[in-house]
Amino acid sequence: MKKLQLKAPAKVNYRLDVLGKRPDGYHDLRMLMQRVDLCDDIEITLKDEPGIRVTCGRAGVPDGPGNIAWRAADALVKLSGRQVGIEIAITKNIPVAAGLGGGSSDAATVLMGVNELLELGLAQERLMEIGVKLGADVPFFIFKKPALAEGIGNLLTALEQVPELWVVLVNPGIHVSTAWVYQNLQLTEKEDAAIVRRSYASLDEVCATLSNDLEPVTFSRFPAVAEIKEMLITAGARGSLMSGSGSTVFGLFADEAAALRAADGIKAEHGWFTAAVKTI
Repeated sequence: MKKLQLKAPAKVNYRLDVLGKRPDGYHDLRMLMQRVDLCDDIEITLKDEPGIRVTCGRAGVPDGPGNIAWRAADALVKLSGRQVGIEIAITKNIPVAAGLGGGSSDAATVLMGVNELLELGLAQERLMEIGVKLGADVPFFIFKKPALAEGIGNLLTALEQVPELWVVLVNPGIHVSTAWVYQNLQLTEKEDAAIVRRSYASLDEVCATLSNDLEPVTFSRFPAVAEIKEMLITAGARGSLMSGSGSTVFGLFADEAAALRAADGIKAEHGWFTAAVKTI
């Protein structure tokens, strides 16, 4: 019985520009994406009895075909043509519906793990092609590098340089529907649409690019999310931004000690989920 123990990391967006709406209903995006070392734990077991089973035990996360990790495993089992069983146990450490890409990362990790367990030998590019059909962020987690993401998020270019940073994540326990945010987004013309750097030499340079077009939508409905940005700056963050469609907000810090102080202080005062993490 073959088994893999894997880590599925979260992500933050240093930048999220919505450039326009596409005929297929999706939006053209331009994002700067970075993985961080807050991870879900995933155990994948290859079994003789056919069928796919996913267990998570987390409220708001389905265990069966409604789970994106189940669909990832199903896609590769069908591709293999084999009658095998895949059992997936997910321990969620990443907040759910929080703008951190936890579900997409789980799916990407399952694609890579099942590819290994079934010895399919699929290249990274092929896994990314399969992954984008599951979710727009899935290819980024297979790509495994800080990236400029364009299109619906599936066209990836590795950043030439980006410093390792300390990041404090704060999530107030509010579930934000990504679909709702995009439905309520008011698109505006962008004068700087062609200007995004591919190289960042310092924390200050990363802070200077922080921008998220989805913030006004989420902030208008959930003012507490906007207040977290101010809390992080007050706590010493050099820059702060909502990640994805929210509700997680992150702050960038100069060192580990400052990040830990901020995370501990906000958690003690509000009881929210906080984590001081490093970029990877």
